[in-house]
Amino acid sequence: MTGATRSSEAMEEPADRLRPMPGPWGEAAQAFAANRGALVAFLVFAALALAALFAPWIAPHDPVHQYRLQMLLPPAWMAGGDARFLLGTDELGRDLLSRLLHGGRVSLGIGLASVVMSLLPGVLLGLLAAFHPRWLSPAVMRVMDVMLALPGLLLAICVITVLGPGLMNTVIAIAIGSLPEYVRLTRAAALAELGKDYVTATRVAGASTLRLMFSAVLPNCLAPLIVQASLGFSSAILEAAGLGFLGLGVQAPTPEWGTMLSSARDYIVRAPWVVTLPGLAILASVLSVNLIGDGLRDALDPRLKRVA
Repeated sequence: MTGATRSSEAMEEPADRLRPMPGPWGEAAQAFAANRGALVAFLVFAALALAALFAPWIAPHDPVHQYRLQMLLPPAWMAGGDARFLLGTDELGRDLLSRLLHGGRVSLGIGLASVVMSLLPGVLLGLLAAFHPRWLSPAVMRVMDVMLALPGLLLAICVITVLGPGLMNTVIAIAIGSLPEYVRLTRAAALAELGKDYVTATRVAGASTLRLMFSAVLPNCLAPLIVQASLGFSSAILEAAGLGFLGLGVQAPTPEWGTMLSSARDYIVRAPWVVTLPGLAILASVLSVNLIGDGLRDALDPRLKRVA
């Protein structure tokens, strides 16, 4: 019996040893999933993103159509509400639910586009500055320092003043304001990697500068960039809402959460739902993205992982 038991244990041990160990990204995914707050925030943001993505199919009304006889209707569950307008109507008789859904497409789209437009050139400039510290790095970093001297929203307002209001100009303005963060972060992360042995070995093996940048150094700089991009996404949503509230962003009648707040500010006492609902949409999206960014930071930074 003892021999049979030992043989069965010997057969079980290799099976355990053959289980594939998760890689660094697999471990990060497991750590993120273990963070309940970040996971709930991810589910909330996914619901918002899906609702915005499928807005043309799930919105009950045309977001710009005006029902002149149903202006400032309260939500359907309040006294005086209409079942046809679940979240009520605005000051021009437009369905608020439809405008919130379509406004999410614009606001989240601005956030995503501005992050991409600032991340790509920021990574490139940061890598070039790290690989050419003598002549290119001082010039790039001094320009970034000048840009950082102005707050992001103020810099975006200056750019909008030059380019004019509009959807694409809003994206460009927010992207320009976010560019220095990615340049500085990429340069710092790349400089930390350049002194390591694997970079020296790759350089001795005859790798070109471009291959060294994008194949060796950049993959090891992705973790902080991913975290910064997630946090920059929420900042871009807030800046887009701020520009829209000031009348410098997306122009009417295109639905956008900040523009909706701006047009409804005169009715905050008479019809508070007109202001509350776009504000809650901005709050939910920004808070969820911030919690996702915190969860990614904890999952990707080994120094912040909790000891079991």
